[in-house]
Amino acid sequence: MKLRYYILAGVALLGMSSCSDFLDKPSDTRVTLTNTEQLRMLMTSAYPEYSYVPFCEISTDNFIDNNSPGVDGVRFNLSSYDRNDDEAFAFEDIRTSSGSDTPSGSWEGYYLAIATCNQVLEKVEEFEANGETSEKLSAVKGEALIDRAYCHFMLANIFCMPYRGPELSKQDPGIPYMTKPETTVKPHYERGTLADTYAMIEKDIEDGLPLINDAFYEQPKYHFNKQAANTFASRFYLFKRDYQKVLDCANAAFGGADVDPMPYMTDIWAHSDELVYDDDYNRYYANPAHMRNFLIMPTYSTYRRHLTGGNRYACNREAMKATLWDGKGPTWNGVHPCYNGCGMFVAGGNQDYGLWWGAPVGEQFENTDKVAGIGYAHQVLCEFTGEEALLNRAEAKLFLGDIDGAVADLGVWEAARRNTKNSTSSLKPWSKEVVWDFYTTAEQKYVNNSRPERREVLGAKYLDSLYFGIAKPLHIDIVCPSAQYHNSPEINPYLQCVQHFRRIEFMFRGMRWFDIKRYGISYSHTIGKDALVVTLNPNIAAGELDKRLALQIPNEVIAAGIEPNVRPQVVTKGSSSFKKAVVPPASDE
Repeated sequence: MKLRYYILAGVALLGMSSCSDFLDKPSDTRVTLTNTEQLRMLMTSAYPEYSYVPFCEISTDNFIDNNSPGVDGVRFNLSSYDRNDDEAFAFEDIRTSSGSDTPSGSWEGYYLAIATCNQVLEKVEEFEANGETSEKLSAVKGEALIDRAYCHFMLANIFCMPYRGPELSKQDPGIPYMTKPETTVKPHYERGTLADTYAMIEKDIEDGLPLINDAFYEQPKYHFNKQAANTFASRFYLFKRDYQKVLDCANAAFGGADVDPMPYMTDIWAHSDELVYDDDYNRYYANPAHMRNFLIMPTYSTYRRHLTGGNRYACNREAMKATLWDGKGPTWNGVHPCYNGCGMFVAGGNQDYGLWWGAPVGEQFENTDKVAGIGYAHQVLCEFTGEEALLNRAEAKLFLGDIDGAVADLGVWEAARRNTKNSTSSLKPWSKEVVWDFYTTAEQKYVNNSRPERREVLGAKYLDSLYFGIAKPLHIDIVCPSAQYHNSPEINPYLQCVQHFRRIEFMFRGMRWFDIKRYGISYSHTIGKDALVVTLNPNIAAGELDKRLALQIPNEVIAAGIEPNVRPQVVTKGSSSFKKAVVPPASDE
């Protein structure tokens, strides 16, 4: 009996010892950040992993609905890849899915990246308070500040109205600007105003930009290096219409105002004979070894699949002619020399519903089980490039009064597209005069012939007379009025050239949506077999901005207490396969 008690007592003691050991271990298994190198390594996961490109691109004038009748009456009966595509194309709130290629995915991805930046910045502040100073610590701080600014900037341009200056933007909601790690359950955040959001973005840029140091990056092209950070700053100031800072930052991205930007342009067409398959174009385009690529961002995305396999929405007909195929340009008429990619035809070579995509669109599949054939689809985004820095600078020069300098920059971009193995003898020489003549004529024909009564008179031939909508009226002064800068008749043809080159450069990259917002471009989508016309910015010429320019914030975010975006009053016109409520087309454009 005594032996039995001793055994029980021993077991009890062992149990108490084991329990004590368990209780002595911390329940939080997260890594404690204790040194600068850990902070530097953590920043590798501080970049958004979801893509804004699919839903932004399909909302633009770069896409048409193949199921709607063309000017020749031909239509098809194709399925969209995802119901989200139907909503985005019709300028509706995107509610169907919360996957990686949706506004919901972007909201989550950007705020997750911001949370990582804030965790790093909190530790940097702690280290500095303890007296630690080093170039590496400053570099980590600079990267985190610029990354945080970039993520908030993208959120603002997706979910807010376009920036309208420091006073008018006080009337529009911004987005919650996160500067500290979240430490409470279900915190409440205010959106503030768009003016507040832009002011905080600018402060992070000003604080972070001088601290960027490429010396501490193992793979600089996957981080905000000096070139990428300055190009992002030039994009921010371009949208803000602070053109002197655009010029300064774009020059810094190239290493100085006198540096030849040509080596930072694409040379993809010079290698067209080597790029046999469509994926070859994407691999070449997104190669981090190329000087043109300043920042590369891998994302989870099935975007490529939205554009292939006989899908409903595509770059086709007038959208195709305004961008990449058989279109007109100041020095060309045929295949655009600037189109960075390839095309795919289906239905026995019939290109009536052309399925086009460019070099920026490629899928890299990560196998998690090769036998089962499952894994993750990725798209690599070339988020900041030499071409963007150059086009940002050209636009800034126009508003700063340097038209010759702007034309010279545009000429560099255009000349790079002549670097091809195919003959370019049919191209006109680049000149200031040819730009003026082409875009003046293009816009005038668009304005004269785009009214409904003119469409009826012109019939099926009206597209040729309109230059395919290459030069639509620009209302940048209505969107963001400036006491200092104006789009005058003297610079408008060259500004048209900038927006045209930007449209082609950013083809399939989603950036056209942001340019549509800031330029105040009005256009229509024709939907379904009944040809239902939905117009974005129908009253922009009268100074009224379309509320649908701010995409609706995700359902789950609204449910958490964040203020939703205001939606416009709409009326139903005609019918369609999915019964849309639409704004009627404008009568003056």
